[in-house]
Amino acid sequence: MKMSVTIDVPDLSAGLAFSGDVFGFTERARPIPVYVVLEKDGITLGLMQKEAGSKPFPGAATGRDYARHWTPVHVDIHVEDFDATIDRLRAAGGTVEQEWNTPGRPATAFCADPFGNGFCLMGPR
Repeated sequence: MKMSVTIDVPDLSAGLAFSGDVFGFTERARPIPVYVVLEKDGITLGLMQKEAGSKPFPGAATGRDYARHWTPVHVDIHVEDFDATIDRLRAAGGTVEQEWNTPGRPATAFCADPFGNGFCLMGPR
C-alpha cells in the first residue's frame, strides 16, 4: 500500500514557498497547472490550488475558508532540528499555537501554515 498527502492552498506559489522555506521541499512534478508534487528525503507532498470560497465537495453548505480551521485529520511532521524549524516556520508566516518541552519526550508544537492548515511539529525522539 502507498499513501500520499495533498494539502489545499489558495495560492500555489505561496504554498511552494512555505513548504520549501520551512521544510526544504522542492518541486518534483507539476502534472496540471494547479497541482504540484514536492519531495524531500524520499517524502512526497502534494499541493493543490483551490480558491477560497470554492466548494470542497458537491452540496457543501460552505466553501473553503483559509482562516485557521480544524479538521479531524492532521499531519505529524518529525524533524531533526526542532528549534531551527520553528524559527523558519515563523519567518515564513506560519504560527506556533502551543509548544511543549517535556523531559523524556520529543519537543512538540501545535502549528499552522499561513493557509490555516494545522499540523504537529515534533523534534527527535
